[in-house]
Amino acid sequence: MQTIPRAALVLGLAGVLPFLWGALTVISDPLALWSQGAFGARFTGPYVQLFYGAVILSFMSGVLWGFAARATGSRAAAGYALSVLPALWVFFTTGGGAEAAGTALIAGYIGLLVLDWQFWRWGLAPEWWMRLRVLLTALVVICLSVHLIV
Repeated sequence: MQTIPRAALVLGLAGVLPFLWGALTVISDPLALWSQGAFGARFTGPYVQLFYGAVILSFMSGVLWGFAARATGSRAAAGYALSVLPALWVFFTTGGGAEAAGTALIAGYIGLLVLDWQFWRWGLAPEWWMRLRVLLTALVVICLSVHLIV
């Protein structure tokens, strides 16, 4: 398996920062108070994670759509159908409060990893894709889990 390109790895890890920030502000009351004063409640605790998590899960639908565009015939049709699932998941499952939305996002990111694997298996994603996606998914799921356990 090829090495993850440096730009993809760095930008992917940078994309985890809002999830990490949310987790840290759940764990640390002083940091949460500072964050609320500096940035507002929307950028603190589970709220930043849930909003950003919904945006990124929807964004990943577009990434999968791009992979589907590389396919032909019935595989393309299946790819397009599968690619819209993360965005639909977010739309239908994240409106029930922080705990329910967090749980739904965790399930959504795990489901996305299954879709990533399928597109990778079909040869539509880069060879290094699953190495990156497993790493990022693990970090995101851990961060999203913090507000459910604390």
